[in-house]
Amino acid sequence: MNILILGNATDAHAAHIYNTLTQAGATVNYLDTSLFPKQLRISWQPEQQLGYLTLPTGEELNIQDIHSVYWRNFSGVYIPEFKDSYQKKLAYNDSMSTLRTFMQACPAKWVNSWEAFQFHKEKPLQLNRAKQIGATIPATLISNNPNQVIEFCQTYKKAIFKPVYGGAHTQFITAAHLEPQRLNLTLSLSPVTIQEYIPGTNIRTYAIADSVYSAEIRSSSVDFREDLDAELIPIELPESIQKQSLAIAKAFMLKWTAIDWRVKPTGEYVFLEANPSPMFVHFEHQTGFPITEKLVDLLMN
Repeated sequence: MNILILGNATDAHAAHIYNTLTQAGATVNYLDTSLFPKQLRISWQPEQQLGYLTLPTGEELNIQDIHSVYWRNFSGVYIPEFKDSYQKKLAYNDSMSTLRTFMQACPAKWVNSWEAFQFHKEKPLQLNRAKQIGATIPATLISNNPNQVIEFCQTYKKAIFKPVYGGAHTQFITAAHLEPQRLNLTLSLSPVTIQEYIPGTNIRTYAIADSVYSAEIRSSSVDFREDLDAELIPIELPESIQKQSLAIAKAFMLKWTAIDWRVKPTGEYVFLEANPSPMFVHFEHQTGFPITEKLVDLLMN
């Protein structure tokens, strides 16, 4: 059984899954896309539906023989410097187009898929989809209009901000952030996501196939990912939220995900985000939930 791990051995989670799958009897290789096109080779014949992946070791895999792919990290492609910037752009576009073709044409089970990864990048759409399937979401504004940003912030007692695309931690909005000159400069560079601050408890839920595992995260930080001392307390979600978690995973095209909730003092669950390639080893160690076992089962069956 051939299984690929998108990423490389320098990532602890990729290495953890690699070792566990190998111990379970699978043939496992890393698919490090940063080695494409210099060391990694891809061939594709659309009229015959044939494709081949040649690894840096020289091993050649027919894409029909790849059973599954675990998506850990996608690093794009690596194109060396060209004297001619136009030629470098052509090389980059051709390499990315070929790689995207492989990733979407390969019939293996992707955990998770290119389509799910693309959808995750549009976080405002993620919130919108969650709302459409019945989840409660925070009041949210995505904007680079200073007047609308100020009006939104004045509506709520506390507000937070974060990048639209992601990649940085959540912060509280202060009066200094709304100083006109600073705000105009910031919003002239990029839009921002602003949300009402939801007081309450952080909950992280892992949805894997048909299983749901959750824990309360006790942390005083506005973004618990900054808190290395956060305490994890296993909990049982209400049945309605368990079903909602599985519905979110399905709607987001995710075979597995980590969903972040904030539970209000009233007990209402508010959806914040669903991650298509979450870290989980620390969570598993702290809670005892069999996340590795479920992931390996998903990839091997």
